[in-house]
Amino acid sequence: MRAARLIKMVLLLQSRPSMTAAELAEELEVSERTVTRDAQALSEAGVPVYAERGRAGGYRLIGGYRTRLTGLHRGEAEALFLSGLPGALREMGLEDAASAARLKVSAALLPSLRDASRSAAQRFHLDAPTWWSEPKTPDLLPAVADAVWDDRRVVARYRKGETEVERELEPYGLVLKAGVWYLCARVPEASGAFRVYRIDRFTAVAPNGDRFDRDEDFDLPGFWEERAAQFARAILRAEVVVRLSPDGVRVLPHVLDRLSVQEALAKAAAPNAEGWVTVTVPVESEEVAHSQLAGLGPEVEVLAPESLRTRFAEDARRLGRLYGT
Repeated sequence: MRAARLIKMVLLLQSRPSMTAAELAEELEVSERTVTRDAQALSEAGVPVYAERGRAGGYRLIGGYRTRLTGLHRGEAEALFLSGLPGALREMGLEDAASAARLKVSAALLPSLRDASRSAAQRFHLDAPTWWSEPKTPDLLPAVADAVWDDRRVVARYRKGETEVERELEPYGLVLKAGVWYLCARVPEASGAFRVYRIDRFTAVAPNGDRFDRDEDFDLPGFWEERAAQFARAILRAEVVVRLSPDGVRVLPHVLDRLSVQEALAKAAAPNAEGWVTVTVPVESEEVAHSQLAGLGPEVEVLAPESLRTRFAEDARRLGRLYGT
């Protein structure tokens, strides 16, 4: 345990000019007193850890000290190579840089681990787009990715309905969701609010020459999860009342919004003697609900709204004429 902590401490100090005892204690999940003892142990082992006293002091490595990646075991090395997603890197224009980085990491590994890249690639592949779709890489994605990496403001034009809008954006992060690329950006003219843009709707992106100061507290995964949940709820503007067979209850979360269905089922009354349950679930629209619920066939009965029930009744009559004897 302590050996792993010491290695992590060295790697942390390699990655930053200096760190205070409090910062190291937080990263290593130990006390500042333990940090002091660990620094002393590293120094005695020949690692040049230097402690600066005073208010602005901290720990740093001197003499350009670097450690080779000989502390990795096979599982860690393979996980490292899995962190690069070839398709996404290629679309962002980073394929050559990623390839060079993998070569450098491979050269630093122990000889027994240098096949980790090939081993990982043979065992895992990410195919992000959904089935039956042909995603097209947005032409402006590399330009947006450059601005994200460089913390550089851009002036972007994008399609909003039937019109085009121009905004100055501070691009914070990229998200690839089901084959579609999104930009999470802060909008200075909107009081610094964070917004999400589909990159395939951009018609022009140009850096304005200024860099912005990134908010270090911004959490891209957390922000995306929150906005995605908000979006999913925002489009559910209507409700339907349905009776579901036991099979219908099992399948419905795969047809409608999963969280909304789970909440609806939790509020529903107990099943009747045949196991059927009546629930009220939010849907995007009556038209969308018709196409989604049709896949459940006889495992669902629409009770309301009456207009949707009428559509399903007509569907049933047409099916009866097609399959009746």
